[in-house]
Amino acid sequence: MQRFIFKSKNKIALASGILIAIAFINHWTAGSVFVSDLALIIASIIGALPIALQAYQALRLKLVTIDALVTIAVLGAFAIRNFEESAIVTFLFLFGAYLEQRTLNKTRSAIKELVEMAPETAWKQMEDGEFLEVDVEDVDVGDVLLVKTGAKVPVDGTVLSGEGSINEASITGESLPVAKGKGSEVYAGTILDNGTLQIMADRVGEDTTFGRIIELVEEAQDSKSEAERFIDRFSKYYTPAVLVMGLLIWLISRDIELAITILVLGCPGALVIGVPVSNVAGIGNGARHGVLFKGSEVIGDFSRLDTMVFDKTGTLTAGTPSVAAEEYYGEGIKEALGYLASIERESDHPLAKAVLEAIGDVPLSPVENTEVVKGGGVVAVVDGRRVAVGSVSLMERENVKLSAQARADASRLEEEGHSLVLTAVDGELKIMMGVRDQIRPGVKEVLQRLKRLGVKNLVVLSGDNQGTVDVVSRELGLTEAHGNMLPEDKAEHIKSLIDQGRIVAFVGDGVNDSPSLALAQIGIAMGGGTDVAIETSDVVLMNSDFSRLPHALGLAKATARNMKQNIVIAVGVVMVLLASVLFSDWMNMSIGMLVHEGSILAVILNGMRLLGYRLRR
Repeated sequence: MQRFIFKSKNKIALASGILIAIAFINHWTAGSVFVSDLALIIASIIGALPIALQAYQALRLKLVTIDALVTIAVLGAFAIRNFEESAIVTFLFLFGAYLEQRTLNKTRSAIKELVEMAPETAWKQMEDGEFLEVDVEDVDVGDVLLVKTGAKVPVDGTVLSGEGSINEASITGESLPVAKGKGSEVYAGTILDNGTLQIMADRVGEDTTFGRIIELVEEAQDSKSEAERFIDRFSKYYTPAVLVMGLLIWLISRDIELAITILVLGCPGALVIGVPVSNVAGIGNGARHGVLFKGSEVIGDFSRLDTMVFDKTGTLTAGTPSVAAEEYYGEGIKEALGYLASIERESDHPLAKAVLEAIGDVPLSPVENTEVVKGGGVVAVVDGRRVAVGSVSLMERENVKLSAQARADASRLEEEGHSLVLTAVDGELKIMMGVRDQIRPGVKEVLQRLKRLGVKNLVVLSGDNQGTVDVVSRELGLTEAHGNMLPEDKAEHIKSLIDQGRIVAFVGDGVNDSPSLALAQIGIAMGGGTDVAIETSDVVLMNSDFSRLPHALGLAKATARNMKQNIVIAVGVVMVLLASVLFSDWMNMSIGMLVHEGSILAVILNGMRLLGYRLRR
């Protein structure tokens, strides 16, 4: 019976509203008191049923809730034969609950959209080599799957064959398609815009990145911040206090209508719901934009941030060295580039790869008599010419004379944080290249936006030498720069910043910086959707896009502001209502309930504004 009543709450609200309308229409037309009272009595009874049952269930758990206050108020109005008040109060309460649920469902639209994007079927290769469509639950790790144009990728996997472009917005928040080919990683829930791919399943079901995102967003939206926990404790004592206050007012004034009006007006509904709806909407907005907040507690700390610490490699910089400067000396440069490429193609050193990429397609020659000079470079014979490739010290060892211009160029490039690759042919310097880990595009603008959002201290910690770190710091306008740091050194530095009273966020790649991510008040992983990043941090930028960082911080601040606004609205409305009933004649139970439900809708609608939040440039 209880289940049926709760299931029919919306229908009961509709029936109650119709009965109230019949009562008023009869009063204005036929004027039959019996018909009007009967309609209002039936409306009061059926409307009070779900409210009273909810109050009873809460009382069994030793909780005095809003439902209990409304139930007592309705019974009081019924006792004094004020059927109009009792019917209207129950209807407004039920109708308000219906509207709250409707609007709250919209704030949870992000998780709903994510769940709807989850793939349901997959084309699996069977033992006879043919592909058969099966439920995604029937796919195991190691299975070979076929993904056609327009289809959702069913699992996390690796491309075995085929080419295509995939829309990864469900993972990264970025709508631009990403090209995929043999060896590329693909994620469940993404959509193949064009092409056909065969993939091997690496992670399936809830273990996929998409599955973990859904789980994290659900957990985050269900988690409670410190403010929510305080309000829960407050309402636990406040609601019984309102009940006692109503009883005292009745004992003193002997005015039962005043007492039950106090019960209705003192309901803390907007206060209880205002903070959670802000958190849910804020987390939902982040999920749609590739930013995962792992709980509402994170939002509160993040909004008060004053210090942001960055790992350098892979965070501020691209993480792969490239040639950033080239200087040429004398003639025969084209041939020298060919000799350089011929030697470097035999090496797997990161600098060699950077040099080859910079040179491009050039004629190659056989390499003979290769000699590797430890810590210096390589000397070899190419096309009958003695070619030395390496550092300044190697040039000196090979008796290569460096002109004043070459020495000035070398000093300048080293000061700018470059690693030098010099090339000499038959004892004559021909090429000088400066190789460095390039700063990510747009990082400087992002850091400026973070400063405008109130981040006072921007710090970089890196295992690179201090000179290289200082160059990056100067170029980006950072507050502090510390080089030659091991992961434990970074963690110790963060601890010292926290001991100074700073609110610290650490931004890293979520792999070798896990101690720092865990120690900082807010760990932010440039995750790229990796499991390590998701597990270690408090905030995950799913596509490793640095430009999402200001949106994440701005959203956290907007959510914190929204929570405070909702608290002010809720408390303000209750204070005004109580003052009105005590010091004016126009306030009654029906008007109070209408304003009370209006305040709940006001805080929900205010919270829903966060769903459309975008950081202004």
